[in-house]
Amino acid sequence: MKHTPTIRAELDRYLKQEGLSIAQFGNLSGINRGIVSGIVTGNKSMSVNQLDLITEAMGLPEGYFYDLFIENYIIDTPPNMRRIGPFLYRCAELDKLGVIRRVVGTIMDNLLYSPKLFDIAEELLAQGRHNAALLLYESVAEVEKYQHSERLAICQYRIFTIQVGDDQSRNLSAATIFEDYAERLDEIDQLDALKDLANVYRSLLQWDKVYDAATKLREKAKIQYSLNHNEKRKHRELEKKTRGPLFGYVVYPDLLCSGVCEAQGDYQQALQYTYAYANLDWVIETDEDTRHWIGLFQHWAEGNTYVYKLLSGDISVLNDYVEYIAASTNKADKEMVTKLLNVMFAANRYQLDVNEILKRFETVIDSFVQQEHPSSDIYTKQVIPEQFARFGYELAYYYLYRGMHRVGFKHLIYAMESSNTLNSVTCFKNCLGLFAHFRAYAIPETQAEFYNFIEKVWLDNVEKNGTADRRG
Repeated sequence: MKHTPTIRAELDRYLKQEGLSIAQFGNLSGINRGIVSGIVTGNKSMSVNQLDLITEAMGLPEGYFYDLFIENYIIDTPPNMRRIGPFLYRCAELDKLGVIRRVVGTIMDNLLYSPKLFDIAEELLAQGRHNAALLLYESVAEVEKYQHSERLAICQYRIFTIQVGDDQSRNLSAATIFEDYAERLDEIDQLDALKDLANVYRSLLQWDKVYDAATKLREKAKIQYSLNHNEKRKHRELEKKTRGPLFGYVVYPDLLCSGVCEAQGDYQQALQYTYAYANLDWVIETDEDTRHWIGLFQHWAEGNTYVYKLLSGDISVLNDYVEYIAASTNKADKEMVTKLLNVMFAANRYQLDVNEILKRFETVIDSFVQQEHPSSDIYTKQVIPEQFARFGYELAYYYLYRGMHRVGFKHLIYAMESSNTLNSVTCFKNCLGLFAHFRAYAIPETQAEFYNFIEKVWLDNVEKNGTADRRG
């Protein structure tokens, strides 16, 4: 039978090796000599804080004894959440995800520990320790998968929001799994969840899914708005708050549906949805935050009215739309890429000369290449980066078809890199086709950059999927 080493034995060996008394080590570590004596003799267990002090006093790396701690004080003893909780927090601080996985695997046979681990996950998420929180949410969700509890739905919501990132194929998988749980959340959380789902599907160009989520969101938000202003509840506020003002969840679906119609080429119907979210006379609240959001919706409606007329072929609104865009340039507007993307859609659709417009916004456009998008907001994190990639492609298309090959290929390479990072297959294929069409106009340096990038994509895919190199 294999003998499992103990922290107590390691400490005892160290004291003898260094010729230290218990009192001397107590002074060195900052731990009471009685506690040190109890640990050495095996009469006392230890906390993770005491373990860290002992480890530091022995000159060992942080977390050196964590695997032994699991063996000695978690596996070999009845689980004690007063010991396990602080240990998990400390492991999260040190990013010791493997240790967290071991602890959870040891105790999660018992459903009684699920609520406490869920609470720890919530606090870790609030601290920004997403990877550690994800492990706990996944463990709780696995244990409670047959319970149909609200906690299970919340876990799946947290898993969804944590997993959404640069890889669009992974985002699609995360959204598909979470979709079945969204309506198991409480009524208020459902609003934010459906909004997040719609925005992820929007970034994936899954327009049927966007429409379905928007329709559900509109119905549920109207009910909550009506309840909130019911005479019988006039002086009672909702126990839980949405991330934004409640009226916004009633009108945001119209903005989403206008985008669906735009994608389907039905610009007249898109205009009808736009007029709907521009008309906000019915909103009851008058506070500053509400006024701010009303202003935003009306600002978006003004811009999108220009867009849908422009894409319908009404070129007369182009100058007005450009002035509308110019008014936003000093506002750090995260929608700037969307607005300029609309200009390029129209330019390429109707063969418009927009060189002067591009020159006017040259500084803004150049800044797009350096853009980063750290955000907890699903829309900013998903929809905006996808539109940066599409904007690069539309710019490349415009310049290449006008014989401006050097600048066209520059934007094409950027669009390829962005769409590959996002795993946006449609945009990446469009970029490959555009390069193939204009390949003869690429200088040797550009061709080398292109083929080196394609080879890197291939090698990364081989490494990721473990595909063997087979030669006949």
